[in-house]
Amino acid sequence: MTKKESHRQEEIQEKLKAEETGIPPEEQGSEEPAAMPPATDADIDAEIEALNGQIEKLKGELLRRAAEFENFRKQKEREAALSASRTLENNVRDLLPMLDDLKRLMHHIPAELQAMAEARPFIEGVELIRKNFCTWLENKGVREIDSKGKTLDVNFHEAITQIDAPGAEPDTIVEEYQTGYTIGDRVIRHAKVIVAR
Repeated sequence: MTKKESHRQEEIQEKLKAEETGIPPEEQGSEEPAAMPPATDADIDAEIEALNGQIEKLKGELLRRAAEFENFRKQKEREAALSASRTLENNVRDLLPMLDDLKRLMHHIPAELQAMAEARPFIEGVELIRKNFCTWLENKGVREIDSKGKTLDVNFHEAITQIDAPGAEPDTIVEEYQTGYTIGDRVIRHAKVIVAR
């Protein structure tokens, strides 16, 4: 192909391109963008105002997201604390019958057995186990409900029977059948009591 033919082909391609785009061939060759008219102060102020509005919108969105995350974090902390508290409550509730058994054992040791030197170490060992168990419960926030001599309070006591008790006012607790316990301000087991008529 000669130079003339090659030049002729380029001209044809430029014409086809001009027909497709609608731009005359003499204007197609310039790759410089069309000059924009200079911006006025009003245009610049409007653009600044639009950008400031967008910044404020994004700041507000960021603050909302931060607050939502903080609320979510606090909720999860509360749920974890509540779950731990309920787990402790359930474990203590399951262990209380063993403490009751230790108390009954210590209460019903025959006097002649207590007097025997051979039995004394076993009795002291059982008492030490009971004391250590009570100390562990106290460290976990578990407290006994004080009942004897108090007026019946259904929030803390469960009356299992009533008896005639001379000198005692009605609804006064005269005997505690089973000790009740609280953990913090929650009752984990009501005291089972006998009240005066």
